[in-house]
Amino acid sequence: MKALLDLVARHRSGEAIGIASICSAHPVVLDAALIHARGNNRPVLIEATSNQVNQFGGYTGMRPADFHDFVMDKADRAGLAREQVLLGGDHLGPNAWQDESAASAMAKSDVLIDEYVAAGFRKIHLDCSMSCADDPAVLTDAEVAARAARLAAVAERTWQRSGGEAPVYIVGTEVPVPGGAKEELDELQVTDPEAMAATVEAHRRAFAAHGLDEAWRRVIGLVVQPGVEFDHHDVVDFQPGKARALSAAIERIPGLLYEAHSTDYQTPAALAALVRGHFAILKVGPGVTYALRETLWALSFIEDEMLEAAKRSDLRRVVLDVMHAEPKYWNKYYTDAARLTLDLQYSLSDRMRYYWAHPRIRAACDTLLHNLDAASPGGALPLALLNQYLPYQYDAVRAGRLANSATNLLRAGVTRVLEHYARACCPSLS
Repeated sequence: MKALLDLVARHRSGEAIGIASICSAHPVVLDAALIHARGNNRPVLIEATSNQVNQFGGYTGMRPADFHDFVMDKADRAGLAREQVLLGGDHLGPNAWQDESAASAMAKSDVLIDEYVAAGFRKIHLDCSMSCADDPAVLTDAEVAARAARLAAVAERTWQRSGGEAPVYIVGTEVPVPGGAKEELDELQVTDPEAMAATVEAHRRAFAAHGLDEAWRRVIGLVVQPGVEFDHHDVVDFQPGKARALSAAIERIPGLLYEAHSTDYQTPAALAALVRGHFAILKVGPGVTYALRETLWALSFIEDEMLEAAKRSDLRRVVLDVMHAEPKYWNKYYTDAARLTLDLQYSLSDRMRYYWAHPRIRAACDTLLHNLDAASPGGALPLALLNQYLPYQYDAVRAGRLANSATNLLRAGVTRVLEHYARACCPSLS
């Protein structure tokens, strides 16, 4: 975690630098992030969420040790030193078990934290802001902080038992819920600076009550709402003026930066402004898997142009068939029947990201890439079709920056998003 601690120190000393946090378990996204980090000679921060990866497998089927090994194997294949890969856990707490009693959910959260830290995750977001089945609708700052401190104590015991670097911590949470808002949004209320300070003080007191003063010195970030969010079809853009007081308030609290969630789909200029405003850790998740979907759709349209119907992967149809047959990941979000087909494919909340590991969909993706590689001599796709469906990749191919193969074109779609974050976080790359 030295890279993160150095980043905090440099930012607090006046450098407008930050780091992107890639919240995805998709193999293509991870490959893109690792290869991009190797090319820039910079560390990469990859985070798993408590819904993706937990002691029961999450929706990826992976426990924390599995995810660690999965990412590190990919780093080896990408030629990136493992020391350059920072692993974090996002929204670690009772998030996945909110429909259970607080006692049950927190007991499972203890195990969750233990497994994450034992597996080598060292950036730990302690998030106990959500109410459980027998809780009041809104928890007090003191109760949220007490639960977070309980989990920090678990993390400290696990680290001391397992060895390695000491964990660093993020506290607090954003509003609305993580992963994109369910409802349509026009604008958001930026976190009040006094509420931010109260959250910090509540957590400091709770850590002290658990004898965690030394661990409190490793709390490096606070999640707040800077006024950024997205819903199904719209984005609320960052407005620095509305967050000016919040940006100034963190300067009065030594050693802390803000962590901004739901920064997906922000413009490059907005991302850079967030970093300048001390929102130095920028979370992105649906934005990168949306870029993945966008590129896969474009490749499937190219396949339609190049192959007769009987030989096509039919990726788009397969994905929609699976989503209709297994609606559990989207039916609480997409409620407008008139635009359901549109939402399933193009909603910015990207509920499709939960389906990429499905065997039928994975097989269709493999078929698509194989078909395109086999359809042209050497696997190069026709420039005319690239220009039509993948103009960004077309420009890169023509300039000699990108090899013209389906796999490279797909990865480049994700890398384009990562590049926006890299330039915002490290202006010298621009």
